[in-house]
Amino acid sequence: MSIYRKTSMRVLILLAIVSLLAIAASPLPVPAGPGGMIKKPAAKNIIVMIADGRGFNHVTAASYYETGKFDRQIYNRFPFRFAVSTYPAYYEGDPCYGKGYDPVAVWKDFTYVKSCYTDSAAAATALATGVKTYEGAIGVDLNKMPLKNVVQVAEERGKATGVITSVPLSHATPAGFVAHNVDRENLEAIAQEMIYQSGLEVLMGAGNPYYDADGELITDPANFDFEYVGGQATWDDLVAGTAGAPDNWTLIQTRAEFRALQKGPTPKRVIGVPQVYETLQQGRGGDAWADPFVVPFIKTVPTLVEMTNAALNVLDNDPDGFFLMIEGGAIDWAAHDNQSGRMIEEHIDFDNAVEAVVKWVNTHSNWGETMLIVTNDHETGYLTGPGSDPTWTPIINHGAGHLPGMQWNYDDHTNSLVPIFAKGDAARMFTRYANHYDPVHGRYIDNTDIAKVVFWAIGP
Repeated sequence: MSIYRKTSMRVLILLAIVSLLAIAASPLPVPAGPGGMIKKPAAKNIIVMIADGRGFNHVTAASYYETGKFDRQIYNRFPFRFAVSTYPAYYEGDPCYGKGYDPVAVWKDFTYVKSCYTDSAAAATALATGVKTYEGAIGVDLNKMPLKNVVQVAEERGKATGVITSVPLSHATPAGFVAHNVDRENLEAIAQEMIYQSGLEVLMGAGNPYYDADGELITDPANFDFEYVGGQATWDDLVAGTAGAPDNWTLIQTRAEFRALQKGPTPKRVIGVPQVYETLQQGRGGDAWADPFVVPFIKTVPTLVEMTNAALNVLDNDPDGFFLMIEGGAIDWAAHDNQSGRMIEEHIDFDNAVEAVVKWVNTHSNWGETMLIVTNDHETGYLTGPGSDPTWTPIINHGAGHLPGMQWNYDDHTNSLVPIFAKGDAARMFTRYANHYDPVHGRYIDNTDIAKVVFWAIGP
């Protein structure tokens, strides 16, 4: 629920206690086999979609703009809907050491969520491995030792795997599901691990070294930037088709190539790097604070829907199923800059990708064999209704096609709860972990629990 209620702290505490007692007393609907042992359902296909930087109010704002109604996105009708805590781990001696998320303190102090928050690297590592770690860590723990992630386990079970994003392919979220590095800023090394050492069948994201933020070809070689794609030698290998042996990558770059890949025969492994620099659309020129869709889009880069359909067409060739992570990464970039219009553009692009996945499941699979998880790594921008601070006001609906009334209170991440929506038979396991209670958002899980459910769904 996105509408913040002004309620006395005594009532909030009482509500929390009563709900926790009810949760503790209620048996959770977990399937059981002979002798009471939990029978793990096999999820042939697992799709995790991450809207980077999105919180509850981002969802509401995008819904108001697109439909004129409250939270009408397709995932708001999924059967399993909870909140998620996102805080990272801290080393002893840090002011945030031992702190997590306090569901009472957060609604007492408006500034509470502005400290002890995660970054995308630590959050992605938690989502992919089930282990909390320090900010900036990619697939390693507090001791900087590598952690096994859900992509590796899926590959061990014979599944095809893929990660796609609307931001650079070696950025924190896709990297956290594939690579292992002590610092997210080691972009070349991270990209090299993803390209040369991973078992991925699909890797797609921005970061094309020859194009700028508007998708225009760079003419001066001094301005080429190969960092996101692992350095010039790695890029040259990709162009030559010699990277990733024994099964080398097939590189696609044009929008026409992405569109063609949505149907029909596919290469065994595909790396897609659209002809744009850091983001598909959020970084384009023009008035960056204009209303949504006022500034024309770059027509030469694919949408997240086209990338999603292409990835699914490659991965569904595997009879053992697949794991796919899809990130709407530029929601976070727009929220950092408090760009209301571009945040909504990116949010709608992500929502359209969710609808494409649901259509694929309904057409080519079923909810008995496929689990879809739609969630976020953290909230960015501390988005509320206008006039908030020191209390909270709701986002104001101005009707479809009009920016809702909203207020940015920060330009960084927060320690707020974020939503999770899940569908599929295996997704019922989330009820087992939803044993925390927030007086506004209700039952919530921790981000590490998402990885636990995915590991469980993949199977022993």
